[in-house]
Amino acid sequence: MRLYSALIGLSLIWGMSFVFIKWITDAAGVWGTVFFRCLAGILILLPLLWWKRKQITSTFQWRHVIIVGLFNAGLPWGLIALSETQIHTSTASVLNALTPIFTGLIGFLFFSKKLTRQQWMGILLGFCGILILTEFQIHMILGENFIGMGTMVLATLCYGFASQYAKQYLQQMHVLLISTCTLLVGTLTGLVGMIVTNTIPTQMEFNGTVILSIIGLGCFGSGIAYLLFYFLMIEGSPEFATTVTYLIPVTAIMWGYILMKEPITQHLLLGLFIILFGIYFTNRKPKIMIEKTRANSME
Repeated sequence: MRLYSALIGLSLIWGMSFVFIKWITDAAGVWGTVFFRCLAGILILLPLLWWKRKQITSTFQWRHVIIVGLFNAGLPWGLIALSETQIHTSTASVLNALTPIFTGLIGFLFFSKKLTRQQWMGILLGFCGILILTEFQIHMILGENFIGMGTMVLATLCYGFASQYAKQYLQQMHVLLISTCTLLVGTLTGLVGMIVTNTIPTQMEFNGTVILSIIGLGCFGSGIAYLLFYFLMIEGSPEFATTVTYLIPVTAIMWGYILMKEPITQHLLLGLFIILFGIYFTNRKPKIMIEKTRANSME
């Protein structure tokens, strides 16, 4: 029961994150959103890192951490904030669900990973989902709708690259150390982005909605949510933890409808269904692999 409660709680937190992003972006701008989101997350994880410091014996691979931090926090969170200036939070959440599909594709293209027929089918379904979401005008992603759907797709590509890179180069580092350093790199990225684009929110209005959004997005979405996810992985299994991918778009659409009065269109629901079906094919293990896993567990 605890596992399912954690799973539902995690999906509600991450689904709500898309609403928080839109609210913060309206007040702090794109890079300000990245900065405050990462900073709030660090405030949650730093005390935990200090508490667990004696148990963390892994070496610090700072070059790899910087790359993962850029592609797993700094860049994609900026791209998501930028996309939500043009599209609904529900559409952004559905496109974000492409992450596991693009993770497999990037693994094949850049990390010498092999893909099964089922995984290729999942990738194809993912692109079909994008086609439906754009109402069969895919060229708009590279044109007038680039800042919107295009930047959201780029964010999922960043996530996919970061996942494969971290798996290859950071397996020996402690998870809490990786998470904290990722947010630190993201904070610096947001700060540099504000300076370069001259968008530092000097007169930002910290009203109740903005403060709640920063706490919700940073402390919960970037801090506590990570702990819930790793709890699901350790107490349950990696496969069980990744099922949250299926629930996030559903909860995000729900939050968008309740809090933002966003419409739920047929294209949105059909695109979501096709993409989730693609995720199922991408993550599904071949029958032979499942039988081997069961045999090894019985030895």
